[in-house]
Amino acid sequence: MNGRRVVITGLGAVTPSGIGVPELWNAVVQGRSAITQLEGPEFDGLAVRIGGQVRGFDVSTVLDRSLAKRLSPVQHWAIAAADEALAQAGVDAAGVAGVGAGDSAGVGDGSGAGNGARAGNGGGSAAELPWDATRVSVIAATGSGPIDAMQSATRVLDERGPRAVPLTLSIHGAPDSAAALLSQRYGIRGPAQGVSATCASGAVGLGDGLRRIRHGYADAVLVVGYEDCLNGVNLSSNANMRALAAGYEDAPETASRPFDRARSGFVMSQGAAAILIESEEHALARGAEILAVLAGFGSASDAHHPTAPHPEGRGAAQAVRECLADAGVEPEDVDHINAHGTGTPAGDAAELLALEAALGSHARRTPISATKSSTGHLLGAGGVVEAIISVMAVRQRLLPPTLNLEDPEFDGWDFVAGKWRPVAVSRVLSTSFGFGGHNGAVLIERP
Repeated sequence: MNGRRVVITGLGAVTPSGIGVPELWNAVVQGRSAITQLEGPEFDGLAVRIGGQVRGFDVSTVLDRSLAKRLSPVQHWAIAAADEALAQAGVDAAGVAGVGAGDSAGVGDGSGAGNGARAGNGGGSAAELPWDATRVSVIAATGSGPIDAMQSATRVLDERGPRAVPLTLSIHGAPDSAAALLSQRYGIRGPAQGVSATCASGAVGLGDGLRRIRHGYADAVLVVGYEDCLNGVNLSSNANMRALAAGYEDAPETASRPFDRARSGFVMSQGAAAILIESEEHALARGAEILAVLAGFGSASDAHHPTAPHPEGRGAAQAVRECLADAGVEPEDVDHINAHGTGTPAGDAAELLALEAALGSHARRTPISATKSSTGHLLGAGGVVEAIISVMAVRQRLLPPTLNLEDPEFDGWDFVAGKWRPVAVSRVLSTSFGFGGHNGAVLIERP
């Protein structure tokens, strides 16, 4: 590891497991599943009608009605998660920069995502950032972005013609749109960009932010993962690939079964999560509480198949090795693994082969949790959600359970099954893998 030490000072989340990080963590560690039957006419007649839906979110606590109407729900969640992360980090964002002429917005008041105070209009002043605004970046990590906007506009074009297509689609319908929205909201003037690597997007976004700070290009980076593919088109496509767990409409909470012999696919969820990272020197100078250290990152490609993982986990193993080398630690230094663990037959098997290839004999001695069994798979946002869970595991000295692991297919592994386990861990490896052979891994350390 070369360059500045990078620390985590703020967390935020809007997920099916809860609004705000405390609710997310409590649901996961207590073993509560967020998977239910999907509500809405769009899901009638689909082959798979279960998933993790965000419930109880009130956009009026975050945005004024005029702006909220122009944005997709997934962007609402991204903004709320970012507000929560900044508030926890002690950033005074009370004077928000306007998002488009005449728009108005709100910011978090420190009590969690979904709570906010009204602020400014299009001419509002920039937030009071504790860093030079030109040295703060925003990274929006997503596989698809606000895909509902494009699908809706396509229907409008077919039904009502070109004049009815929303003029804001090109702005607010882009995958990187959340980065632009957040940079304007807080007056962040460093690079604002999107990162897309399918289900590894969140991990890659964190890694890009880590490198930006470590090598001196930024003092702080706000990384937001956001995704909402819970729609008829995306569910049907994944169901047709036989990638989704099917046949669980009567017991949806049992559908996600990582590493279990009865696993049959992943369960799709929606939501957003945010992590604020900054250089240790800046965090200490401003008196911020350091929640954890983002110590290492690795990424690689399988170069193998459009959807299937490399059968020996080649790219995943490379990503983990690079992550440990980047952090300057040995395999024996890893205390816990938050596995990608989606519950697909090929994916789970390849992941364990990758962990064994990268960690050697230490892999089977390391406790493994697969928290998608509780939250569902948030796709491009999953890596940020699971990094948050990893931070909380380090801070709370608890390993979250893997649900529905009743008949493990793989012998000799230390799965944290059924119930949380009290363990004072110092380092957690969090892995994220995706279609197209994308692989990412991050290492979270106790301060």
